[in-house]
Amino acid sequence: MLHQKSGSGATPPRRPARRAALVLVLLIAVICGAVAAGSLWSSGSKTDRELAAHRHQVAATTTGPAKDPPVATRFGSKPQAVAPAVWEQPENVRRSGSILVPPRTPEGRALTIWVDDAGSPARPPGSAADRALTSMSGGVAAAGVTGVTGAAVVLLVRRRTEGHRLAAWDREWEQVEPVWSGRLHRDSGAGDDDD
Repeated sequence: MLHQKSGSGATPPRRPARRAALVLVLLIAVICGAVAAGSLWSSGSKTDRELAAHRHQVAATTTGPAKDPPVATRFGSKPQAVAPAVWEQPENVRRSGSILVPPRTPEGRALTIWVDDAGSPARPPGSAADRALTSMSGGVAAAGVTGVTGAAVVLLVRRRTEGHRLAAWDREWEQVEPVWSGRLHRDSGAGDDDD
């Protein structure tokens, strides 16, 4: 079947369907990303609340200067070093150990640290900013994976459909070509002479 050309050139007959499929894939990817981000935010909030119930801020005093070089920390956070310190947790129970401090912290500096229920230094509960970053990153990753997978499926279906369409066109052409080109009349005429 021949397709008419518009003023700007030929328009493939299935282009609107392909666009609709890709828009649907994009919509599904956005929904998956939003669901993943919401789920990560919710679970992160719950974990942080549970952690906060077992974390306490206490006053600590360094008993020596910060040791160089600074320790490796998360990307985007301030550099930190390690220094020996003392603190009380629970109340009237003296503890000592190494804590993270700003670089070049001198001996005798008072700092606030986070400790667990046993009084050992511990990481603080997560902040809303950390949770937001984790949720957004997870949401973007989920949307990206869904989008790429969906687009790949659409392209595979398109190729398969195009292959079937071309095969059908070839079969139709095999039937039409001998008549259209006149070969059928020449072949049949040659056969009549043999009889």
